[in-house]
Amino acid sequence: MIWTSPKDLKAQLARLWERGELLRDAVAGHTRFPLRLSLKPPSSTDITDRFNEVRAWAAELAATPFVRVEWAETRHRVQGAQQLPVCVWVETLEEALTWLGKRREYDRFLAQVSASRLAHKGLLPWLEKRPMKALELSTEWPRLLVVVTWLVEHPRPGIYLRQVDLSGVHSKFIEAHRGVLAELLDLILPVDAVDHDKSGVSQFSARYGFLEKPTRIRFRVLDPAISAVPGSTYPDVTLDADSFSRLDLAVLRVFITENETNFLAFPPVRDAIVIFGAGYGWDALARSGWLKNCSIHYWGDIDTHGFGILNQLRTHFDHVASFLMDRETLLAHAIVWGHEDKPLRADLDRLTAEERLLYDDLRDNRIRAGLRLEQEHIGFRWLARRLERLLEGAPAPPADPLS
Repeated sequence: MIWTSPKDLKAQLARLWERGELLRDAVAGHTRFPLRLSLKPPSSTDITDRFNEVRAWAAELAATPFVRVEWAETRHRVQGAQQLPVCVWVETLEEALTWLGKRREYDRFLAQVSASRLAHKGLLPWLEKRPMKALELSTEWPRLLVVVTWLVEHPRPGIYLRQVDLSGVHSKFIEAHRGVLAELLDLILPVDAVDHDKSGVSQFSARYGFLEKPTRIRFRVLDPAISAVPGSTYPDVTLDADSFSRLDLAVLRVFITENETNFLAFPPVRDAIVIFGAGYGWDALARSGWLKNCSIHYWGDIDTHGFGILNQLRTHFDHVASFLMDRETLLAHAIVWGHEDKPLRADLDRLTAEERLLYDDLRDNRIRAGLRLEQEHIGFRWLARRLERLLEGAPAPPADPLS
C-alpha cells in the first residue's frame, strides 16, 4: 500500500526522536505540538478501483491511538460522497512520548537539563546540540557535572588525574570520558584555563593543566670511559626527558636507532651513546640542547616513513646525518627486502640530495612497489664495516642536510 499507514505515521515521529528534536525542544523551552504529520491519501482512481481497501485504510487510521484525524467529504463520480482522512495530528508531547515508548528516556533527559541549569547554565548549548549523546550519558551525568564543577573551582590544577579526590569519581572515570569532558570544559572554563594548542583525547591532561606521565628516553653508553652509572661499564639507562636534558656527559657522538635489538647490540664506540628512537615523536628529545654539540646519526628503516622520521628529526636537530639508510645498503640486502603497506607521499625538504633521490625512488615505486628494508635485517658485519668507515675519519662535523 502506498498510502500513509499508522506505521508510517509513527515512523515520522520516531525520526524526530532519533534526530534529538524532541529532546532539543526541552532545552530550548518550546514545543512543536500540536504536530501535523505528513499524510498521503488514496487518489480518485484508488477510490474507484480499490474502494474496499480505501475504507479499510480509513478505518485503520481512525482506530490509531494517540492521533487526531481530520476528515473531509469527498464527492466521487462513482461512490458518491465519502468521508476520508485528510490530515493527522499528534496533539501533545505526552501522547507522542507514550506512542513511542520514550517517556522514561525523556524524563531522564529533563533531569539532566534541570541539573545542568542549576550547576552550569553554560552547558545547556551542549545538551541542545548533542541531546542523544547526553541521553546515553544520563547515568554518568551527575559525576560528569561533579568533575566539571571541580575544574571550574580548581583551574589548571597541576596534579595528576589520579590525585583528583572526588566522591564516586575515580581517575579511570575521567579518562574514559575525556572526549565529552573536553567538550563540556571548553564551554565552561575561562579562556586562560585551557591550552588551546593541545587537542585530542591524548592531550587532555596538558589541555586542562594536569600533570602528564613524563616521557622517557632510553639510552646505552657505548664507551666505558663515560661515567653515567658508577660501577657499570655499558649501562642501559632510562630517564625522564627533563633529567635527560640535564645530563652532563662526555659525549661527542650520538646514534639513534628504532629497533631494540640493534639498540641493545650496538657495538662500543668511543665518546658515544645510542638512543632507542621514538618514531615520529621527537619533542621530548628536542629539550636536550646539549645534543646540538654532538654529531648525531639516525639509523631508521629504508622506506618512505624512515626518511619521513629522519626529516622530522631534522626540524629539531638540523645537523643529523643518516646512517645505513643509503642505496648501497639497500641493494646489498635485496634478499631480505620487505613491503611497506602505506607509503608516505609527501615531499620532504630536509633530506640531502642523495637521500632525496632514494626517497623519491621508494615513494614513486621506481625500484619495486612498496619497497622497504627494515633495519633489523641489516647484517651486523655490514654494520661493523660501516661503523668502522665512519669512525676512521675525523669526528665528522655535522653534515649539511639541505645540500
